[in-house]
Amino acid sequence: MTYRYEWRVTSYALFMHEDYPPFNFDLSSEDDGMEPNTSLRLMYPGHLERWKPLYKWFLAIPQYFVLAALFVAACVGIIVGLLAVLVSGEYPDRIRDFLVGAYRYALRVEAYVGFLTDRYPPFSLAA
Repeated sequence: MTYRYEWRVTSYALFMHEDYPPFNFDLSSEDDGMEPNTSLRLMYPGHLERWKPLYKWFLAIPQYFVLAALFVAACVGIIVGLLAVLVSGEYPDRIRDFLVGAYRYALRVEAYVGFLTDRYPPFSLAA
């Protein structure tokens, strides 16, 4: 639920949709469908490997380097997108797709490090 709300607030703050995110939410892992443009679904597995928490954070170190580079690129994308909105009145689709992919990547790493999944996040911006 908290990841879903974080996703909605961040996508609103980055001008990816115009609807203000509501404060009421369902306390389940399934998306409630209140925001069709910003749905997020995380499935908690029934079984997690017992010893993986001892080394998962070490495996995530390369992911943090990639996230740092994506953060810098996303900041540039946000500024360019803001300027494009001011000049043309429209948000560029390619910048939006990059920002959505970068944030999805960050959420996959958060879910892995936060012990919500045992699946190692791929080094990809694709869904």
